[in-house]
Amino acid sequence: MLDPRELYTVRPEVKESLAGEQPVLIHLLEGYVDAGQVARQLGEHLREDFTATELAVFDHDQLHDYRSRRPAMVFDTNTWTSLDDVALVLHKVEDASGRVFLLLTGPEPDTQWNRACAAILGLAGELAVAQLVTAQGVPMGVPHTRPTLVTAHATDPQLAPDNPVWIDRVTVPGSFASMLEFRAGERGLLGRGFVAHVPHYLAPGTYAPAALAALDRVRDATGLDLPPGNLASIATQSLAALEEEVAGDGELGPLVAQLERQYDEMEASERPSVPSVDEIGAAVEQFLAEQDGDEQGEPRGPQR
Repeated sequence: MLDPRELYTVRPEVKESLAGEQPVLIHLLEGYVDAGQVARQLGEHLREDFTATELAVFDHDQLHDYRSRRPAMVFDTNTWTSLDDVALVLHKVEDASGRVFLLLTGPEPDTQWNRACAAILGLAGELAVAQLVTAQGVPMGVPHTRPTLVTAHATDPQLAPDNPVWIDRVTVPGSFASMLEFRAGERGLLGRGFVAHVPHYLAPGTYAPAALAALDRVRDATGLDLPPGNLASIATQSLAALEEEVAGDGELGPLVAQLERQYDEMEASERPSVPSVDEIGAAVEQFLAEQDGDEQGEPRGPQR
């Protein structure tokens, strides 16, 4: 393996300011299944609503497949006016009470996963990181009219009890965030994550209630002072708009009613009905297919 330290550049003065902090590292990367854009919403909220300072920048030219995920560019009349370039950046952030944490955002690497994991965990060791935390959304057969279910996972299973019984044991394609958590566990470092269950009919859009539920779990796990800010009002507005849409949609209304019955039966039963592996796989495959289609045009499905 090539030297992982050559994958990033650190700002020494920012690194020195973290001495004795033992911060939490929250990683919210884009590129894998993220129904409702949960990770993206959280990353934008934490980066924009709190005091963030660039700590380390990764050499993403070594990690990104530009022909697979092309950066957006704007052409106006006769010239290129902008480039939405990709960047994988580690920030030092202060919460509402001034407590420091780290935030890693950007696209997940396309290549050199083991080296990138070693680079991030090497930095985590140098900065005395206390734990790694992540969040995402997955499409599930749940209604928007009920509280968002969240599945927790951790390198210490005792820290992830009382999960909603939807998935027992299943083999799925791995994400970089999952590998990072697994490698952290191998090093004896605590890694935790939270997966918000997003109604499958809303998965391609931006679903703020799921991001809000994930933020609540991240806040509880880390003790950070992270007020929801605009996320709370956006979530309320989204649910209100959905109520109007359901009332006027002859197909969506019956679907939601059926999902409500299934949800309520699951909550009431000691041995709830669990979707099969095939059903879970089909939901994920449909979501990924829709995401691939989005690259060719406008987003599909309701936007919240």
